[in-house]
Amino acid sequence: MAKKGQKFKKVPLEKRLEAVREKLDVGKSYSYLGKKYGVSWHTVNSWIRIYRRDRGLDILEKGRPKTDKNVSYKERYEILKKYRDYLKEVDQEKK
Repeated sequence: MAKKGQKFKKVPLEKRLEAVREKLDVGKSYSYLGKKYGVSWHTVNSWIRIYRRDRGLDILEKGRPKTDKNVSYKERYEILKKYRDYLKEVDQEKK
């Protein structure tokens, strides 16, 4: 768990992919790769687990996935209105 004020080392995407390739292709150990890239072996393990799960190159990028920008605010508003009406309907059925 992160501690208050803790600074995290940011490893560029290219380096993360390089570490994943070294593990999968060459078979280097997690501890070796962790020392080489200056992170814990748990972090390298996480990169590899994510890579295997999603089978893609861009999956190792940090942050939240990009939202779909094609949906306009009016469409989102309409969806939320329908959802609100649905919740009201369910709530009335409970009574």
